[in-house]
Amino acid sequence: MSRPPMPVTRIAAQGRLGAIDLSWKLPGWDPLVDHFAIHMSKDPEVELTPETIIGKTVYGRFTHDTLGPRAETRHYRIVTVDAAGRRSRPSRLVRGVSTESMTMRGRAVAQVGAFDSKSLELALAPDRGQPDYLDTFPDGVDFRYGQSDPATDWCYLHPGPRDRWAGNRAHTFRLRFDMSPAPTADPGLAIWLVDTHATLAGTATLAVNGVEVTDVEFAGGATRGSLEGDATVPGTALVPSFVELRLPAERFVAGANSVDITKTTGSWHAYDAVGVFALER
Repeated sequence: MSRPPMPVTRIAAQGRLGAIDLSWKLPGWDPLVDHFAIHMSKDPEVELTPETIIGKTVYGRFTHDTLGPRAETRHYRIVTVDAAGRRSRPSRLVRGVSTESMTMRGRAVAQVGAFDSKSLELALAPDRGQPDYLDTFPDGVDFRYGQSDPATDWCYLHPGPRDRWAGNRAHTFRLRFDMSPAPTADPGLAIWLVDTHATLAGTATLAVNGVEVTDVEFAGGATRGSLEGDATVPGTALVPSFVELRLPAERFVAGANSVDITKTTGSWHAYDAVGVFALER
């Protein structure tokens, strides 16, 4: 009788915003490995039951995402499963902690959508972005916080210059809001995405009150976010990503302000939510 599969070793967990990345050393493929089953629990005791499996993979890495804006602690064990369905001993226990978002530690000055790994509350979601964008938003998005409605005035899909269906040009999404008084500490900008184009995620230029302040590069996703709007569905192909950074306080004024997101290269990205937050120094 052949031996059961070997367990994985050197398992590690690295937390980041909204996710925990797991990695491990592959145990070899004799006997033939079918997959690795990732078991997870909020408690240190991870039961090895079908209910605790959060994913399966043939690679030596796995991302547990859609953990939300809070700092979340999770515990994991990994089991090797061979082609005959036999299971290895579990790996050692590993603990991971995701990073807290500025949406939790800051005060929202302006916000579009909910930071919940879904785009469903935004205009044209979940799948009318490509056919209806140019007719609905021919000049891009111009959204005034407190007056505009996310369901009609902020498109979930932000096209880029590589998108023929949007005219192969840059598009600007503008968020307008009031501040009183002017900030003394650099405000934060949170851009949460449910998905991006896999190979052409592209870049965007950020401007405050018409003055460019920085460029951001988006992570490649699964190219499904133009058609699907809920990254929390079990087994979803969507790959959420997050951009959080500070904007220079000196660019803001007391009264009316605006932040522009202009897609300068690449293809589309699909929003979860966007917000400007007052933060401490």
